[in-house]
Amino acid sequence: MSAPTVAPTMSPGVRPLVLETGPFPLSALIAQPSGPPRATVVAVHGGGMSAGYFDGQAHPDVSLLTLGARLGYTVVAVDRPGYGLSAAHLPLGQNLAEQSAALRAALTHLAGRFPTGAGVFLVAHSFGGKLALTYAADQDQPDPTAPPLLGLDISGCGRDYAVDPSALGDPHQFGQWKRNWGALCFYPPGTFRAAGALVAPMPARERAEAVRWPEHFTAASARVPVPVRLTFAEQELWWRHDEQDLAELTRLFPTAPFVTVDRQPGAGHNMSLGWVARSYHLRALAFLEECLARSGATS
Repeated sequence: MSAPTVAPTMSPGVRPLVLETGPFPLSALIAQPSGPPRATVVAVHGGGMSAGYFDGQAHPDVSLLTLGARLGYTVVAVDRPGYGLSAAHLPLGQNLAEQSAALRAALTHLAGRFPTGAGVFLVAHSFGGKLALTYAADQDQPDPTAPPLLGLDISGCGRDYAVDPSALGDPHQFGQWKRNWGALCFYPPGTFRAAGALVAPMPARERAEAVRWPEHFTAASARVPVPVRLTFAEQELWWRHDEQDLAELTRLFPTAPFVTVDRQPGAGHNMSLGWVARSYHLRALAFLEECLARSGATS
């Protein structure tokens, strides 16, 4: 007998949204503040996950969407191309350049439907961080119809893998559990039952591109024109992140106004589903405040 399917649920104030890219739709979740948004947080999930990663259901404090809306931001968590509604159109997924173009089209559509405030701030996890860096690098070809990009806050994504590239295939395969989650005590009770609604197959083109990431990181980071914050969990096992690695990472962003690298104690790779989610999300939003101050949009 197969395991029962877990139906996805949403936090109060969170609702589904469809964003158009032209060739295919992207499913998403949105939470909005009571008044005009100061900015729009766009949350980008990792490989083998979905937009609900940023609206965890195991504890009320876990959801980035509800927290951001309470603090005056519109928050949109988007299913990347190859996930959610677009999976039927893209059974093999897309490479990062194609995903970046689709995200730009989706954010242009978003800005045409909802006020985005001072601009867009990307909060991205794992493979979503790869897309965020690619999207930011593509800002050297500006699109006046897309909302301005304020900055990037990326967790669980570095340049150099701490595992053999042959282990990068299926993130859900046997033996990857500890790399994805770390210690059981890092997560509220019910997390892994609720996570059944969040996981999704990782598209083949995405898996193939993961092996080439170190070279892509170096090329993309050299072109990022906005502030960047990188966070690594205490038990981050996918990436190399000792002090020498982190110092090297900061040197790879010559055009970014500033780069911050943080560590998150008491966390595994999927920190936005853990007990530290609220702490991490507050730090990400504090970094957004720094980006707003830099842009002059502090009111």
